[in-house]
Amino acid sequence: MNKDQCQPIIIEFPLRGEWHAPITPVKRIPSHGTDRMGLRFAFDFVQVDWENKRKPFYNTSFAKYFFFGVTLDKCYCWGKPIFAPCDGEIVTVRDGVPERAVVHWVVDSAIAIKNAHFFNEYKDDFSQIARNYLVIKCQNNVYMAFVHLQTNSIKGAVGDRIRKGERLGNVGHSGNSTSPHLHFQLMDSVDIAQSNGLPFLFEEYEVYRNGVWESVHNQIPAETDRIRFNKS
Repeated sequence: MNKDQCQPIIIEFPLRGEWHAPITPVKRIPSHGTDRMGLRFAFDFVQVDWENKRKPFYNTSFAKYFFFGVTLDKCYCWGKPIFAPCDGEIVTVRDGVPERAVVHWVVDSAIAIKNAHFFNEYKDDFSQIARNYLVIKCQNNVYMAFVHLQTNSIKGAVGDRIRKGERLGNVGHSGNSTSPHLHFQLMDSVDIAQSNGLPFLFEEYEVYRNGVWESVHNQIPAETDRIRFNKS
């Protein structure tokens, strides 16, 4: 069966509050432009200022961001908690790697370009681009990766059982990250270098349309959607 014809897995949204998905498989597949490392259906989630497009993810002036960069505490989603979308078992943890203290488009873009051209997942450790990250086994041949996490924020250790809705860690700016965000993907192997991306849907969230929040079920957000999820 073609991997795009696999039945999507239904999971809970891994974040709380309002979010935006600038990279989503609704926009294109593969969402990150490659099938490498289980990336085919991966998402990037950020928080933005919907009223000010000149400073979409940070609370300071555009000039300061452009010339000097922005400290992490000025970025809306840095440090926001991440939650388990299903029951599972922690199978991989990498934590304790320092984050870059300043988000700067030149530095961060240079790192991204370098990794795009020179990182080899068959020779290099995945933590070189992911830095602080977590992998959970949900069921046989279904694994979740949470990538670019805040330093020393990951809860739990390899072998720990986790419950749906349990806090896992915080959104960070470690590794191949151009701004604080959560990179999230499902894949068919714990070996990320050999894995294939798996399609999935979020069982429930809200979309802001025409001034009203509307509940949707078993869908995924587009890159233009303003979404939120607050578990009761």
